[in-house]
Amino acid sequence: MAKDRPDFPPDPNSLDPSVLRMLEQIRVAICVTDPRRPDNPIVYVNSAFLVLTGYEEDEVLNRNCRFLQGPDTTPESVEAIRRAITDNVRTTVEIVNYRKDGTRFINALQIGPIENADGETILCFGSQLDVTESRAAEERRLAEEMEERAHRLRNIVNVMAIAVRVTAKEALSVVEFAKTVTERLDLLGRAHFSTFERATTMPLGDLVETVLHAYAPHGARQARVEGPLVEMSPAQLTPLTLALHELAANAVKHGALGTGEGHVEVTWTDIRSGDGRFLLDWREVGGPAVAAPDRENGSRIIRDLIERAGGSLVPDWRSDGLAVRIELAP
Repeated sequence: MAKDRPDFPPDPNSLDPSVLRMLEQIRVAICVTDPRRPDNPIVYVNSAFLVLTGYEEDEVLNRNCRFLQGPDTTPESVEAIRRAITDNVRTTVEIVNYRKDGTRFINALQIGPIENADGETILCFGSQLDVTESRAAEERRLAEEMEERAHRLRNIVNVMAIAVRVTAKEALSVVEFAKTVTERLDLLGRAHFSTFERATTMPLGDLVETVLHAYAPHGARQARVEGPLVEMSPAQLTPLTLALHELAANAVKHGALGTGEGHVEVTWTDIRSGDGRFLLDWREVGGPAVAAPDRENGSRIIRDLIERAGGSLVPDWRSDGLAVRIELAP
């Protein structure tokens, strides 16, 4: 690279040879341009730049960096780069660039001026970082989060509708109906806020009772909860909260909580006392006959969340009621 080009740099005072040797060792792609020359051409690239873009050195030197642009490159990103060079400032711009073979990548481009001892800009540097995969992962995460939120919202609406129907059948007057429905929906709302907004520890029993009492149309008599004191960590709290809300909503729509005679039994054990790992069993009793669903939307979401947290979720679609076993590590 630089050591094989005795004629580089064009201005011998621009960059010290030791600086060039250092740039060659850096794994981040780097290019240097000369803004004093027409069209601000590239005067140096390191090996990492050539590996990233797929070009040979003689294919990029003395060219403006715009040859890396393509169909998906936005005018806004190009303008941000132009403005940074014009204003002589350091900044980072995400821009869609293209390799020699035509494949696109998202380039987190850091650019800025290189000044001499008198403070004059003699060169510009650019470091290129391929963030395509991280952005794709972020988009997948956001899509999953939106799917989970949409699913949760649908569950809430369904549970509210069922609560209204159950109350309408039992209420002896319009006044009693309005009072009971208001209380039930208020309890459901408070359960969502109090469980989903928690970021600290919470006793497992408190979480189970809060969720079950909020969803059960007939209140606490449809929930049987038993287990030792287990303080959940924040890492356990979020996935288990989602799992319990999903299971409770499903029990209202299709299982034991949708009938006046049915109830849910939730028990748990502290697998190894003191280390925070626990085993929780959910069992629906007295509801309609159930069967494994054809589609796994909500169950897939919560199973993935539990597994990502280092745990496991195993459903057993018994004909007399769904049973689920959840194990969570601290």
